[in-house]
Amino acid sequence: MLAIGIVGLPNVGKSTLFNAITKAGVEAANYPFATIDKNVGVVSVPDERLAVLQRLYVKGDRVPPVVPAHVEFVDIAGLVRGAHKGEGLGNQFLSHIREVAAIAHVVRCFEDDNVVHVAGKVDPLADIEVIDTELILADIGTLERRLERLRRSAKGNPDDAALVEPLERLLAELNGGTLARRAGIEVPPDLGLLTTKPVIYVCNVAESDALRGNRFVEAVKQHAAREGADVVVISARIEEELAQLEPDEAQAFLADMGLEKPGLERLIRTGYHTLGLLTFLTAGEKEVRAWTVTAGSKAPQAAGAIHSDFERGFIRAEVVSYDELVQAGSIANARAKGKLRVEGREYVVQDGDVMNFLFNV
Repeated sequence: MLAIGIVGLPNVGKSTLFNAITKAGVEAANYPFATIDKNVGVVSVPDERLAVLQRLYVKGDRVPPVVPAHVEFVDIAGLVRGAHKGEGLGNQFLSHIREVAAIAHVVRCFEDDNVVHVAGKVDPLADIEVIDTELILADIGTLERRLERLRRSAKGNPDDAALVEPLERLLAELNGGTLARRAGIEVPPDLGLLTTKPVIYVCNVAESDALRGNRFVEAVKQHAAREGADVVVISARIEEELAQLEPDEAQAFLADMGLEKPGLERLIRTGYHTLGLLTFLTAGEKEVRAWTVTAGSKAPQAAGAIHSDFERGFIRAEVVSYDELVQAGSIANARAKGKLRVEGREYVVQDGDVMNFLFNV
């Protein structure tokens, strides 16, 4: 399951946002370290295609259940300067970041005298620098420890010896303030470096700025553009209100605000884009379901997302695009019109493919 960690300084709106998107009721108090343990919420990935496919497979009074893809959001307590040394329970928080696929870095882009800012003023770029610095310093510590071991084992192990030079170059980049993901050096995944993780900047704004943003948002967007990162503008307060409403009421509320989609949906979609993910679908009278795979995955890998036996015994896949299946009205019609294709091991899965796998184990 895709896991996104919600990170930021204290009092930037992380827990308010987490409460809203997961309806988990996590404490959101106006003081640092209200969140000490990580909180985890699993939410469905909105996908209007599932309900449409469901209607195609209704048989009498039997309606197939819909199973959407899911995203796990991890609310990681507020980091502060010195977190890499354990300040503000930093060691515990940093370990939680290692477990997620991407970081949603919530940046305060609103002014409110009633909500204390840990640094005394609203400055999103300074906030980003604090978090980046702490993650870099934590990675420096990780890398120094690994290099110490590698230098000892290098004489008797050619694989370890080959790692020393690139990791020394990476350490120099980190010491110069460069994030590992921007250093252009291949990093062994087992290092677990925090600054290799892709980041989405989440600008938390006042309700009045949800549609057009503000000067703080523009500054974050310029910073993100230099880094090649995605930005989502969200009002955590609006999301909090939406979470209390029924779907029809929520849609009307969004329309009144001039917003097309809730922040949760935009954040999830951005997460998919940042991580290079796509969705394929399976559909039948028993179930209509969404599955998540990495863009570029081939048919056997998609089969493996369902069950390892499917990948191991993969023979072929029957594939029709969502649009062509809906246009045909049924899988039988899609087959009759030649829209249902038989694909082999080299087929690259496309977003919205409706797939059926044939396998033998």
